[in-house]
Amino acid sequence: MTLSDAIRKRIKFCLKEKNMNTWNLCKRSGVPVSTISTFMSGKTELIKLDTLLHICEGFEITLKEFFSDPMFDTAEQD
Repeated sequence: MTLSDAIRKRIKFCLKEKNMNTWNLCKRSGVPVSTISTFMSGKTELIKLDTLLHICEGFEITLKEFFSDPMFDTAEQD
């Protein structure tokens, strides 16, 4: 699994865990819907670290908590 795929999977998991949808995440994080949608659909392969930080803030977790999932141990560089 690529790093981008792992990030997408983790965002989907956090959305489900927090009982949120993309629109809620955008409102809470300040990240535009288009940015999240294009990344989640795979139209954009990479995500900026500062964008991911804002997404984590929307989930009320740290970057460390976000990347603590074991799937990142084996993720391959894009």
